[in-house]
Amino acid sequence: MNAQRKTPPCRRQCGAAVRSPRGGRTRRAHGEGRIALIFLAPSLVGVCGMFLLPTLDVVRRSFFSAMGNMFVGLDNYRTVLQNESLRLAAANTARFILVCIPLLLMLSLGAALLLYRIGRLQNLFRTTYLLPLVVPVTSVVMIIQTVFQKNGLLSALCVFFGGTRTDWLNSEYAFLVMVACYLWKYFGYNVILWLAGLAAIPESYYEAARMDGASETQSFFAITLPLLKETLFITLVLALINSFKVFREAYLVAGRYPNNSIYMLQHVLSNWFSNLDMQKISAASVLLMAVILTAVFLTQLVLERKKEDV
Repeated sequence: MNAQRKTPPCRRQCGAAVRSPRGGRTRRAHGEGRIALIFLAPSLVGVCGMFLLPTLDVVRRSFFSAMGNMFVGLDNYRTVLQNESLRLAAANTARFILVCIPLLLMLSLGAALLLYRIGRLQNLFRTTYLLPLVVPVTSVVMIIQTVFQKNGLLSALCVFFGGTRTDWLNSEYAFLVMVACYLWKYFGYNVILWLAGLAAIPESYYEAARMDGASETQSFFAITLPLLKETLFITLVLALINSFKVFREAYLVAGRYPNNSIYMLQHVLSNWFSNLDMQKISAASVLLMAVILTAVFLTQLVLERKKEDV
């Protein structure tokens, strides 16, 4: 009497037909994930072997003595932080970063805005943007020495106008020489980054602002700057990384012990490495890595909060 209800065969077949593609997609996604891991495996092995494992080993060495691998705790960090050479180098590096990066960002952004407004000039200067990056470091060093040495072109020009010869690379002016070298080298690269960010902003936003009576200055602060925050973060991080690369020019121009104004952190690490002070190098490297990661994290956090406010 109470006959059980049976699902019609057509409904069972339709349900199976509906469910089967979902299962197929899941299996296909898992298969694609495994294939992706297979292709990524060589790169992952390389990253772990070349970067992750050496970094972990440096962190480990910073807590041990150089001889005998005896655990010393934070003694290496205390020794490094009390070192006068490191303090001088850290102060010079911080001053270099605080001077160069804001100048580079503002000058390159201004040039990018100008070139973006006058589109015809972009093709004209496109081939020259990255020219300073492809110039060999030795050529740059030769130019710096030819111009700024005591018997160089700049001193000869000063003598011509009644001045005296100055060893620009062995005085406080050496800092300004390194700043000019950094700005010249990475100016075009940053212009390209800013142009890419400007090109991603829809023109309709500016048209709507002009219809509402907004001026160019108001459009810049209300539209351009807020929408360039992601580009600003990338440009800022790359500028920070590139600021440490100026050591090559400073080292080749003035050697291991240059003028105090351009004695950078890389000089300290290079000299410690020459003396095989591995415990100092390890502790200083960990501290430097922590400072850079903290600066990048805080910068990203500030930009994210401003983005949410907008």
